[in-house]
Amino acid sequence: MTTPLRILIIEDEPLIAMMLEDFIEALGHVRAGTADSIATALPLVERGSFDAVILDVNLRGGELCWPVADRLAEDGKPYLLASGGQSEALPDAHACAPVLAKPFTMDGVRSALERLAG
Repeated sequence: MTTPLRILIIEDEPLIAMMLEDFIEALGHVRAGTADSIATALPLVERGSFDAVILDVNLRGGELCWPVADRLAEDGKPYLLASGGQSEALPDAHACAPVLAKPFTMDGVRSALERLAG
């Protein structure tokens, strides 16, 4: 992958979000923004100033990411679902989305972004 991607991070844990930012920059990509809830994510998604999204499945206060994932799918924007062991099956609308398993590693993020850029 030679062209840097602008990656939007939607993650409710600040330390994990910062780690993802570091990984993204170390891999030669650019952070396009960070959100920690559906309310803060949707305006960033609507703005559309990104190439791909890393989307945590379980957000602040027990929110699930599906309204954001639905919007990304409607807009044809690529996204990774970040999960620390989702116990429930993914909704049919997002069953084919690539999953980035926690705990994150640099190689795991690199591979997932390469699959996404594909």
